[in-house]
Amino acid sequence: MEAGKKDQARGAAQWTILAALAALALAAYASAASAQTTQPKPAAAAAQAAQPKPPVAAAQTTESKPPAAAEEETTETQTESSRGDLVPLEVKLPKPLFVGTPKCLKSDNLEPPRKRPFKPLMVPKGTVNLARGKPVTASDDDPVIGELEQVADGDKKGSDGSYVELGPGTQWVQIDLGQECEIYGIYVWHFHGEARIYRDVVIRVADDPDFIMNVKTIHSNDHDNSSGLGVGRQKEYIETNEGRQIRVRRVKARYVRFYSNGNTSNDYNHYIECEVYGKPAGKE
Repeated sequence: MEAGKKDQARGAAQWTILAALAALALAAYASAASAQTTQPKPAAAAAQAAQPKPPVAAAQTTESKPPAAAEEETTETQTESSRGDLVPLEVKLPKPLFVGTPKCLKSDNLEPPRKRPFKPLMVPKGTVNLARGKPVTASDDDPVIGELEQVADGDKKGSDGSYVELGPGTQWVQIDLGQECEIYGIYVWHFHGEARIYRDVVIRVADDPDFIMNVKTIHSNDHDNSSGLGVGRQKEYIETNEGRQIRVRRVKARYVRFYSNGNTSNDYNHYIECEVYGKPAGKE
């Protein structure tokens, strides 16, 4: 009996020792695992993690648009203006020939009434009227009224004897500048003795008198292509003593052609004066 009790006591002691040893082993394993997880990163890895993003990536995230697009938006005129190379173009206007409220004029493509004069065109220094006194031809060699040279003689009054009248339908007058020129602006006066709208006012330039080579449309308010020259984006307007100012961005050409297609008062076409402002090409 005593021997059995001793054996039981010895077995219990052995299990107690084994349990203690197991607990010590588990504690050592847990300590080792904890040390491994809290071990600091190697210097190279830490430096790589803390290193900021490359400058190229930062520039890509903060840049609003690519430089090429920004350069395209900077026009040649703006560049010249920043250099101070541009000056206001002085144009002498004729006296108004009518006063009061204009008669009711109907048009599906009429611009709103202007409340103030045109702002002067900004042009390079030395810009002149290249059209003054130059040869003038037309779609109708025999005007109903006037002589073709009156289109470029400097007389803008619009009174009787100061304009050229061409027949009905689409007609044009053409000015030969004498050589290739760089054009910065154009003015045209139709009859302005009364309020009226001239239809299909189109201005084109070319390198040859037959308008085959390097033809460019500078202005067009032919919104329905009734003259067959393409659909224009500009609005029709009521004629006044101010004429029509057209801004041109350095177009090179020798010949300038002015079209129209009758008016709201009659089917005829009238030209008082055409002015082309610029310089001979290559002249600084």
